[in-house]
Amino acid sequence: MTSHNMTWISYPSKSQPFTSQEEIEAFIASQNILSRLMHCYIAFFVPTGLTAGICILIIFIKNYLQNRRQSLDLLLLHFTISNIIMIFLSFTVITRPDYLTATHLACSVLSFFFNFGYFNSQYGFILTLLTLLLERFPPGTALSKATQRPILCIGLVLASTFCLSLTEAVLVGTDNYQLEARCQLDPLFAWPEYEIVKFTFGFAIPSLLQILCFAVLLAKKAPAGAPALQQHIRTYPAVYATSATMFICRLFYNVMVLFRTTLKLQRSIGTARNEFVMNIAEIVLFCESCASLVVVLCFHKPCKDEVVKVIQRCRRTTSANNHLEISETATTHQSGSQ
Repeated sequence: MTSHNMTWISYPSKSQPFTSQEEIEAFIASQNILSRLMHCYIAFFVPTGLTAGICILIIFIKNYLQNRRQSLDLLLLHFTISNIIMIFLSFTVITRPDYLTATHLACSVLSFFFNFGYFNSQYGFILTLLTLLLERFPPGTALSKATQRPILCIGLVLASTFCLSLTEAVLVGTDNYQLEARCQLDPLFAWPEYEIVKFTFGFAIPSLLQILCFAVLLAKKAPAGAPALQQHIRTYPAVYATSATMFICRLFYNVMVLFRTTLKLQRSIGTARNEFVMNIAEIVLFCESCASLVVVLCFHKPCKDEVVKVIQRCRRTTSANNHLEISETATTHQSGSQ
């Protein structure tokens, strides 16, 4: 693969002159919107997502230690860890509407870990959908044995994810690694092949697999004795709700990634508006990681049951304390009246 000279590329907001008062006002307004979105994400989505992720980890680890081991729980645990990694890496947006300043090498390392979490959550979730599909439509002997070994399946996902992330790190570019630049988790100075590979393996192929899973689920007749389709969906609402959330958010993000590739191939840096929409798409992607964890916590049955138990214990404790305080107050009044 031939090396690309990407030294010409830069962010429009940092290099393009504004020729009119309207352009300046529009730029200031977009920067204010981006800054408010970033503060909203950091103040609301990050704490909510991390809290949900930590609760899911505690519940799944507790169930695993108590020998309540289910394939679906292990797969969702893997999905949760991937999304927590994504949330921690999302702290790079704190500088918005500005960007981090780092060397090309440091930016490539950040990009590697970001892509690892990104691909890992995507393919881990496809594995979860496939497991539910095979549960409804029992497969042949070999495939059945494979799905009964979720740790092996997760290992294959991790290996493929590592290879894809390493490929993306190479496609960021191996030249000028010591130079400093403004850094995003998807670096602007990456070769056009970077975005093409990311769109193909990070969205197009996984989305096609998701559509195939849903097509089989809806079109194929279930074997005798299998639960009805509506009951099956009600049994696993967290998986199907998360699937819809991931598709919508990642569609917007990947459309913008592909659009940025088009600009690179045309040797154009685009406009400040293009840059603004790309930054919004990045924040929306991180919001999806937080929202997915909340959906799993609230709708996946083992997690929901534990949350309900904790709430009931808190209510009982509060009720008991209130009752004790009332009893002590009544005793005090009786002693005083005597």
